[in-house]
Amino acid sequence: MTSGTIKNSSNKQFKPAWWLRDGHSQTLWRRISSPKVISQSRQRIELADGDFIDLDWSAQIDPKKSNDKTIVLVLHGLCGCSQSAYITTLQTLLNSQGIASVAMNFRGCSGDFNRLATAYHSGISEDVGAVYSQLSSQYPEHSFILVGYSLGANVILKYLGESQRQENIKKAVAVSTPFSLTHCSHAMLSGMSKVYGKYFVRKLSLEFKKKCEYFRASGNSIELERIESLGNLAGISNIWEFDDKITAPLHGFVDAEDYYERCSSNNFLSSIRTDTLLVQSANDPLIPASSLPSIASLPANVSMDLSAKGGHVGFICGSAENWLEHRILRFIES
Repeated sequence: MTSGTIKNSSNKQFKPAWWLRDGHSQTLWRRISSPKVISQSRQRIELADGDFIDLDWSAQIDPKKSNDKTIVLVLHGLCGCSQSAYITTLQTLLNSQGIASVAMNFRGCSGDFNRLATAYHSGISEDVGAVYSQLSSQYPEHSFILVGYSLGANVILKYLGESQRQENIKKAVAVSTPFSLTHCSHAMLSGMSKVYGKYFVRKLSLEFKKKCEYFRASGNSIELERIESLGNLAGISNIWEFDDKITAPLHGFVDAEDYYERCSSNNFLSSIRTDTLLVQSANDPLIPASSLPSIASLPANVSMDLSAKGGHVGFICGSAENWLEHRILRFIES
């Protein structure tokens, strides 16, 4: 839980648009706003387990000609993809600065079904490692910046804590991180936050059903059997149940509690050696205050911008400038 003076490295504090004063309106505005339309080029990375990950580069900037030989790797949140509004808005700004960027679609989020019963989750840091390994091999003279939103932010922080230091990863930004997966999952079981929980579980359940149908139609009996071995999945009504009955057993965890404990980024913050910026909002409807790390516990190279009002991946200020994207850019260029 937060305590003491906020460790805030921003030189321009966030002030919400007057018509978006609460956390819900900030959160929903970002979700329903029209995304920036940009041209993207796809790269598929084959993984050691036989699956794949699709990357979408901003086609406007040739990575070899990127400003300061920098590449920004961007990770989306739960039920997002490379076309999510917060992804394309950031890529648009980076384009204007001549900085190359590539959005990583987690398994099954690129528009194509992935090949395995397993997919993605809040702790899938090994997939970030595989992507970074491929990109750093392709561009050995480049430095990398990692930017993650929500679930993607949690994955980035876990990866940085596990690896401690990657020479060519110069900085990282984590936006609206669910530091404690247990607290965040519980938050979506009641109150207004329950609405978000229902939305996510409906979308996840539908995607899971379509994937089962795809395996059945394509004759992928091995992966279909892995799914069917989970037993009766009828009646799942919230995120906790989805993670307990599907996410955890499919990905090698005992249950939801085990999954949350082992994958919460709170457990990895003290080991991060990369210069990292955490961007959070005190009125985030998905991340309770109890989930936030103690300011005193953060290592010297990790700073937090904690705004009073910003919602979840919102931070809509109402002016021509997109505060969140420019905050990320300032940190990258500082």
